[in-house]
Amino acid sequence: MASGLAAPTRTEVLQLYRSLLRVARQFCDYNIREYTKRRTIDAFRDNKNLTDPSQLSAAFSDGKAQLEVARRQAIVYSLYAPKVKSIMDIKPS
Repeated sequence: MASGLAAPTRTEVLQLYRSLLRVARQFCDYNIREYTKRRTIDAFRDNKNLTDPSQLSAAFSDGKAQLEVARRQAIVYSLYAPKVKSIMDIKPS
């Protein structure tokens, strides 16, 4: 893993991106699931042109912190999941 001084590798960044999207799929609520997914995609799009190693490291560590928050929130939301599915989650037959 990247230390505080070294910029993260492309593999580490892609791994973080995939992990954030995987965690987003764990949310039971459609709105929160889509918000988390959209926020992940937007954040990576905004930071795709970063070249400064210190900015890259800062963005990467922020992403890792967001991943931990999302993991905790997915667990909490699963404990209090609604009994009825959202209309967006119901598949037409």
